Amino acid sequence: MSMIVNAVFTTKVEPAYDDLPEVRYHFPKTYLNQVEAALDNWIVYYEPRRSTADLSSSGGRSAYFAVARVQSITQDAFQADHFYAHMVDYLEFSRPVPFNEGGHYYEAALRKADGSTNKGAFRRAVRNLRPHEFEAIFAAGFARIIGRDPLERSEPDRVPNSQPNFLLAADNPAPAFEHELPAVPARRIETKLVSRPFRDRAFASAVMTAYGDRCALTGLQIIDQGGRSEAEAAHVRSVAQDGPDSIRNGIAVSRTVHWMFDAGLLSIADDYTILIAKRIVPDILQDLPPLRAKLTVPARADLRPHPSYLRFHRENIFEG
Repeated sequence: MSMIVNAVFTTKVEPAYDDLPEVRYHFPKTYLNQVEAALDNWIVYYEPRRSTADLSSSGGRSAYFAVARVQSITQDAFQADHFYAHMVDYLEFSRPVPFNEGGHYYEAALRKADGSTNKGAFRRAVRNLRPHEFEAIFAAGFARIIGRDPLERSEPDRVPNSQPNFLLAADNPAPAFEHELPAVPARRIETKLVSRPFRDRAFASAVMTAYGDRCALTGLQIIDQGGRSEAEAAHVRSVAQDGPDSIRNGIAVSRTVHWMFDAGLLSIADDYTILIAKRIVPDILQDLPPLRAKLTVPARADLRPHPSYLRFHRENIFEG
């Protein structure tokens, strides 16, 4: 039996802090207790409505979009009273999960007794979760992978004095700091989240959705009668080389182009220009669908390949 304390970490498209969700989460001392409570456990990333620190900004999804595990916490050496949570096992949902879906709040503490949103609780960038709340967000985010209705509700953990799932009102909110929860056994969710087959399916689903089932290098979109795409998801920095299962570390490519990319015959510049290895003879390219001059990328900037992963591929894989 072990204590399970999950959490929500809020990060913007253009964060005011030094966040790179796949690797690190930067936060002020205000939230240290909540982050420490989630150490060695799984958290959910949430993207708010505001996409930047500017109070007038918008464009955020107001949705949970990924999970990760807090591996360690260190103090920021350069900014007083700030810390880093170092993250591992990052994995994006196959569908972003709205915080309020069909009138249902996945975090009970965000719902007032009258059914309105508890804005005071919402303003907290780090919030601890009850285990059944984390499980419900997990099930909704990976519904396509586990073959489940996104709005299907799981039963709450049967712990002493537990209340019916998702009915905790503002007059009896989930505690901001969850150490007082009774110990509950580790869930089978963790087995899925570290399983390579599950992660491969989730990664492929998220990447192919972001790229519209279209090869980013050729622009071709070929779908068979069963709805399967000829294109497939490729890691820019491979898992074997410690690359994360992140959309920003992925592109959709046709199968032949995938092989060429992994073999270092193709790569991508920071401005998304497609690079071709000098040792490729022109005749080979004539037998392929024409490569575009630049990669076709998602409209949202935060879903495009991250420069650090592109640089790794150019410096370690590309034979140009």
